[in-house]
Amino acid sequence: MTLKKIINFFLCCTFVLSPGFLYAQKKDSLNSRPTPDSSQLNFVAKMQAFAKNASKKSADEFNADKAAISQIKTFEEIKQTMQKAKIYLKGKLDTPGTKVELQEIERDFVLSGDGVFTNKGTTQTFRNLTATSKILAELLNKANARKVRLEVRQQELHQFRYQLDSLLSVPALFKFPSDSTTLMKYLQKIKVIAYETGPIDNTLNVASNNIQTLLNQVNMTVFKLESSLEEIDSYQKEMANHTFKREFNNLWEPQAYYRPFGEILNFSKIKGLLTLSFYAENNTGKLIVLILLIITSFIYLRSLKHIYIDNKLLKSSFEGQLVLRYPLLSAMLIVISLFQFFFLSPPFILNVIFWLVSCVCLSIIFNAYVSKYWMRIWLLMVLLFLISAFGNLVLQASRIERWFMLLTSMFAVIAGLAILLKGHREELREKWIIWSIAFMTFLELVSTIANLFGRYNIAKTLFISGFLNVIIAILFLWTIRLINEGLFLAFNVYSGQDRKLFYLNFERVGNRAPALFYILLILGWIVLFGRNFPAFDYLSEPLQNFFSQERTLGNYTFSINNMILFFTIMGISVLISKIVSFFASDKQLSGTDSKHEKRGIGSWLLLVRISILCIGLFLAIAAAGIPIDRITIVLGALGVGIGFGLQTLVNNLVSGLIIAFEKPVNVGDIVDVDGQGGKMKSIGFRSSVISTWDGADLVMPNGDLLNSHLVNWSLGGNRKRISILIGIAYDADLEKARTILSEILNNDQRISKNPEPAVQFEQLSNSSIDLRIYFWTKHIGDISATRSDLIIAIVAAFKANGIAIPFPQQDIYLHHADTTDKPAEE
Repeated sequence: MTLKKIINFFLCCTFVLSPGFLYAQKKDSLNSRPTPDSSQLNFVAKMQAFAKNASKKSADEFNADKAAISQIKTFEEIKQTMQKAKIYLKGKLDTPGTKVELQEIERDFVLSGDGVFTNKGTTQTFRNLTATSKILAELLNKANARKVRLEVRQQELHQFRYQLDSLLSVPALFKFPSDSTTLMKYLQKIKVIAYETGPIDNTLNVASNNIQTLLNQVNMTVFKLESSLEEIDSYQKEMANHTFKREFNNLWEPQAYYRPFGEILNFSKIKGLLTLSFYAENNTGKLIVLILLIITSFIYLRSLKHIYIDNKLLKSSFEGQLVLRYPLLSAMLIVISLFQFFFLSPPFILNVIFWLVSCVCLSIIFNAYVSKYWMRIWLLMVLLFLISAFGNLVLQASRIERWFMLLTSMFAVIAGLAILLKGHREELREKWIIWSIAFMTFLELVSTIANLFGRYNIAKTLFISGFLNVIIAILFLWTIRLINEGLFLAFNVYSGQDRKLFYLNFERVGNRAPALFYILLILGWIVLFGRNFPAFDYLSEPLQNFFSQERTLGNYTFSINNMILFFTIMGISVLISKIVSFFASDKQLSGTDSKHEKRGIGSWLLLVRISILCIGLFLAIAAAGIPIDRITIVLGALGVGIGFGLQTLVNNLVSGLIIAFEKPVNVGDIVDVDGQGGKMKSIGFRSSVISTWDGADLVMPNGDLLNSHLVNWSLGGNRKRISILIGIAYDADLEKARTILSEILNNDQRISKNPEPAVQFEQLSNSSIDLRIYFWTKHIGDISATRSDLIIAIVAAFKANGIAIPFPQQDIYLHHADTTDKPAEE
C-alpha cells in the first residue's frame, strides 16, 4: 500500500470515529429485540455459551497482542530504514562531477577523433588509428565505470523504496484495536509515520529520476564510444589485409589533400600526451615496481663494486667488469630492458621514453670503453632512431613528412652501406650488431622505394622499424652481457654452500652469456619489432586467445595466463629470497677480519626468507584466482602425507623455525657439535651448514642440530679460557717466575684483563715444579696464535732470567759388588 493510500485511509478512519458519527451509529433501544431470559437456558447451554465467549475473547486478545507486537516491530524497522535512507541520501551523488566527466570524455573523444572521424584526409594511418583506439578504449572504461556506479546507486535507491513500501504494506498494520481510545492513538501513530516517510519517499524518487537521466547520457556516450571503436577496428583490419596498398600519389606528383603541418603536429602532441597520461594512470603500480627494481639492482651492483674496490680487484679498464662502472646506469639499463615486456600494449611514446633512457645509460657506459669509430656509429644510430621516433609520433600523413622520411631513409642506406663496407669489425665487441645494421639498411631501402610510390603506411612502418631494429639489438646484446657480468662477478664473491645462485651454474658462466639468454633476446626483439606492423595484433591474437582462454578441470576453471602469472610471482619470490640470502651471507672476499666482523641478521634470515616466500605464495594465489577451498583440500592431502611419511622432513622444517625464534645458534657463531668444531655458515629450511676448521662444509639436518649437544662459543662473547702447563727446575726462584709470567700475560693485548690471568703452582713432579697459567682470550679465533706466541715469549723470558725448564729425566745408580781377586787355590 502506498503512502498516499495510507494517509487517505487515516482521514476516513478519523471521520468515521468522530464523536457525532459514533453517536449516530448507536443502536435504537426501542427497536431492539428483547434478550431472551437467561433463566430459561439450562445449565449446560450456559456453560457452553460462557466457554465460547471466553474462548473468542481470549483469541481476540491474543491476536490483538500479536498484532501489537508486529506493529511495534514494523514501526521500528520503518524508522531504521528511514534513518539508513537519510544517511545514504546525505552522501549525495556527485552529479556535477559526473557531468564534468562526461564533458571531458566528449572533449577527449573529439580530440582523439581528429584525423580519423574528422579531417580524415585521403587515407588513414596505422599509428593514428592505434593512438585513437587506445584513447577511446580508456574513455570507454571511464564511461563504463561511471555507468556501473550510477546503476549501483540507482539499485540501492530502489531497494530503499522497496523496503519502505513493503514495510508499510505489512497486514499487521491494518489490524486496528477494538477500543476507540486506543484506536485513535494508533491512527495518530500511523499519521506520524506517514508524514515522516513522505519526504524521504519523494527524495528517493527525485534522486532515482536524476540518476536515470545521467544514466541515459552515459549510455549514449558508451554507445558512441563502442561504435567508434568498432569503426576503428574495421579500419585496422582493412589496413592489415592490404598492407602494400597505395594510399597516395607518387611523391613527385601533386597531393590531393592538404592540411597545415602545424595542425598535424599539434593534435599529434595532444594525442600522444593523452595516451601517455591514461596509460601511466592505469599502470602506476607497475611503474612503482620498475623504480623499486632499479633501486634494488643498484644496491646489488654497488655492493659488488665496493667489494671489488676493497679487495683491489677492480680493473681500471673495466674489462669483464663493465657492469660495475656505473652501477646506477647499469641497473636502469638492465631493469628497463627486461621489465618493459610487463607493460602490455604500451603507447609508442612510453616505449620511446624507455628506449631513450636506455640509450643514454648505454652511451655513458660505452664512453672510453668501445672504440671511437663504433662509438660514433652508435651515436649516429641513436640520432637516426630519435629522428624516426619523432616522425612516428606524427599521426597524420603530409607531404612534408614524406620528404623528411625519404631523405632520412636515403641517408641511412648510404650510412649503412658505408659501415658494412668500411670494416673495423675487429673492434666490434658484439659481432651480431653488424647483422642488425645490414637489416636496417635493407629496411630503409625498401621504405624509400615504398615512399616514392605512395605506399605511405608500409613505408613509415619500415622507416621506424629499421632504426628500432638496430637500437633494440644493441641494447639487448649489451643488457645480456651486463647481466652475465653481474652474475659472474657475484659468483666470485659468493661463499654460500649453493654454487648455483639464482639457479644458474656459475661454473659455466664466462665471457659469453648462455644460449638461453640469446634465445630470449631474439623473442623480445621479435615482439618489439613486430608491434610496428598492423598485422601483428591480428597474427598474435590467436596466441593471446590461447593463453587467456579459460579451461575447466573438474570444478576448477583456469587459464594459462593465470598459471604463468602464478609461477612468475613465485619465481620472483624465490629470486628475491635468494638475493636477500646473497646480501646477508658472508663474503669470501670481505676486507674485514673475520673474527671481528659484525653479526648480521643471522638466523633471522630464515624467517625473512620464509616471509618473502609466504607473501609471494599468497600474492600468486590471489593473482591466479585459485579458490581457497582448493587450497584447503591440498593442505588436507598434505597433512595425510605428513602423517604417513614426511615426519622427518617436517621435523627438520619445524626445527629450523625453532632455531630461528629461540636462536640457540646464529649464522657466524663458532660452535662445537659432537666434537666437530667450526663456524655456522647458514641456516636453511631443512638443514644447516657448518664450515669446519678443516675447510669442509658439514651439512646437518636442523632436527639433529637441535637435538645434539651443541656448544656455542659465540653466546658467551666468543671468549675461551686457556691453560698452559709449565715445569721449572727445583732450584728456580718461584716468585720471580710468577712475576715474569704475569708480566707476559698482562702485556699481551689479545688476553682479557677481566677476569685477570692467573699463575698457580700445581705439584712437585719427578723432574720439575709444575705451574699452570690460566687466561681468557678476547676472541676464540685468537686461541692458537696466542698460545703459540706465549710459549715463545715464556721460553725466551725464562732463558734471559736463568730459569730452567727441565726435560723429564731420571738418575740411575748402579750398585756393583766387591770383585777383588782372591788368591787361587792350588
